[in-house]
Amino acid sequence: MCGITGWVSFDRDLRAEAVTLDAMTETMACRGPDDRGTWVQGPAALGHRRLAIIDLPGGSQPMTADTPNGTVALVYSGEAYNFTELRRELTDRGHRFATDSDTEVVLRGYLEWGEQVADRLNGMYAFAVWDQRQDKLVMIRDRMGIKPFYYFRTPDGVLFGSEPKAILANPLAPARVGLNGLRELFTMIKTPGHAVWEGMNEVEPGTVVTVDRSGLRRRAYWQLETRPHTDDRDTTVATVRSLLDDIVRRQLVADVPRCMLLSGGLDSSAMTALAARQLGRHGEKVRSFAVDFVGQSDHFIADELRGTPDTPYVHDVARRAGTEHQDIVLDSRALADPDIRAKVIRARDLPAGLGDMDASLYLLFRAIRDQSTVALSGESADEVFGGYLQFFDEEARRGGTFPWLVSLGRHFGEDAEVLRPELLDAMNLEAYVADGYAGAVAGIRRLDGESDFEFRMRTICHLHLTRFVRILLDRKDRASMAVGLEVRVPFCDHRLVEYVYNTPWALKSFDGREKSLLREATADVLPQSVYDRVKSPYPSTQDPKYGAALQDQAKDLLSRSGHPVFELVDRERLRRAADRDVPVNTQAERRGLERALDLALWMDLYKPDITLD
Repeated sequence: MCGITGWVSFDRDLRAEAVTLDAMTETMACRGPDDRGTWVQGPAALGHRRLAIIDLPGGSQPMTADTPNGTVALVYSGEAYNFTELRRELTDRGHRFATDSDTEVVLRGYLEWGEQVADRLNGMYAFAVWDQRQDKLVMIRDRMGIKPFYYFRTPDGVLFGSEPKAILANPLAPARVGLNGLRELFTMIKTPGHAVWEGMNEVEPGTVVTVDRSGLRRRAYWQLETRPHTDDRDTTVATVRSLLDDIVRRQLVADVPRCMLLSGGLDSSAMTALAARQLGRHGEKVRSFAVDFVGQSDHFIADELRGTPDTPYVHDVARRAGTEHQDIVLDSRALADPDIRAKVIRARDLPAGLGDMDASLYLLFRAIRDQSTVALSGESADEVFGGYLQFFDEEARRGGTFPWLVSLGRHFGEDAEVLRPELLDAMNLEAYVADGYAGAVAGIRRLDGESDFEFRMRTICHLHLTRFVRILLDRKDRASMAVGLEVRVPFCDHRLVEYVYNTPWALKSFDGREKSLLREATADVLPQSVYDRVKSPYPSTQDPKYGAALQDQAKDLLSRSGHPVFELVDRERLRRAADRDVPVNTQAERRGLERALDLALWMDLYKPDITLD
C-alpha cells in the first residue's frame, strides 16, 4: 500500500524537472512513510512513497525491468492477493524474480501479458507502467475502485497520482473548481470519472487508461454484469461461506502486524470471527479495535437509525472470537478540534461533509496505527448483501433517483441548504441528479423473465455497487492512508460481488431481514446477540458539547466578514444555526454547520479558484 505519482511529457526531457517531481512525490508521504523513490527517463517521470507490507526489504519502487527494446518501469499501490499463484505461473513461463514482493509479480505480469495483466489480478490496486518499448503510459485501477487514482491531461502528456494533491503540486494543474465540481460536492452521487477539480479525472474502477503520442484512450476490462443465478438457497449460502473463507485467508497475508476493525455489526463481526478461526489454527490471536465515545454506552438514546449502542455487541464478539480487543474512546473536544477537521480535509482534498463521523474515523485509524499496519474491515457488505434501510423503504425503491438520497435526506437533512440561494439556483442540483441517475441506470441489463420487482431491486443493488460504495471506499482509503494504515475490504472481492449481485432479491432477503445470506453463511461463528441485531450505521456522537463547539466555531467564522467562504455559504442561514437558543445536537441539525466549517477550512488550505460561469 503506497502513494504513486508521475508525469509524462512527450515534448520535453523531464530530467530537468526533478524539483517538481519531488514535490509531487512528497505529497504522498502520509501514504508511504517507510521509503521514497523517483525515476526519470526522457519524457517519463515516476514517484513513489512506500508503506511496506509484503517483503519489507525487497519491494522498493519505482521498480524497473530492462528488455532488449527498452526499460519498463512500474509504480504500484495496493495488494494483489493472488500474487503467490501468479508468481508460480510466471516462473513456469521463464521469469526470474529478485524479490518476494507482489510488486515484482505485477511488473513481470505486465511483461508477460501486457495490460491484460489486470484480468488476472485479485486485489486492490492502482498502478502505472511506463513502457519505453512503445513510449506509452498504462494506468490500471482495481475493479471496485478500492484504491484511488487520478490523472490530469496536459498539452503534451499527462500528470497522475494516488490523490489530487499530488497532481496539484505540479504548476501545470491549477486548483480550480467549477459549477460541476460544486454539484458533485453537494449531491453524493459519485459520477464515474469525476474528480471535482477542473481538468482532473479519476481512472474509473475496472479501467485501463493508455497515454501515448497519439492521445489518451480508455478501456474497461471489468464491469458488473447480469447473469442467471441457478443455485438454490443452501448452495448459495454455502458458496458465500466458501468465498468468504478464501477471501479472508488471502487478505490476512502480511509481513507486518494485522488487526480487525470491529463495530459489533454483522459485517465486521463476521470478518473478525472468520479471521479469528483461521489464525487460531496457527496459534495466533486476532487483535480487534472499535470506536466509542465518552459516556455514549451509558447514556445512549435510541433513534430511528440507531437502536442500540455498539459497544456491548463489540464485546460479545471479542469474547466469542477470543480477540485481543481495545476500545478507542473519543471525546467531543477531539471530534470538534479544527486541527483534526483540517487533517481530514487534507486527507480527502475536499470538504468531506460527514462531520464527526469523518473525524472519528481518522482518530480511530490514527490510534490503531500505533499498534498495527494492516486492518481488515467490514466495509461494503451493506452494498453487496443489501443492508441499508433504503433497500426496504418503498419510497426509496420507487423514487426514480439514487435511493440513498431519499434515506439520507430524511435522516440527515440537506447539506446544500447552507449555500447561498443564488448559488443553489445556478447549480440546479435536481437536474444534475436526474441526469446522473439516467446515466447510471441506462446500462443495467434485465434477465429474461425477471419480474418488475426483482429488476427494480437489481437496479438498486447495481447503483449501490457502482456509485454509493465508491464514496465510502474513498472515505475509508483517505482516512486510513493519511496515517499510514492499510485497510483491506474483503467484501469487495470481485468474485463475491459478482456472485451475490446476481442472486435474486428473494434469496438476499429470504428471512425478511437485511443481509440474510451473510447472516446465514456466518451463523456458526457469531454470538446470538449479533445474529439477532438490527442494522446500525457507523456511530455518531450524541454529546451536546460537540454541537455547542460547532456553534462556537461558526460564530468565529461569521466574525471573519471577508472570508471567501461567504461567496458560497449563506451568512444568515449560518448565523441562525449558530445562534439557536437550543444547542444543535442531532446529525441533521449539525450538518449545515459542519458543511460550512469544512468549506471554510478547505478554502483556507487549498485556496481554490471557484468559477461559477
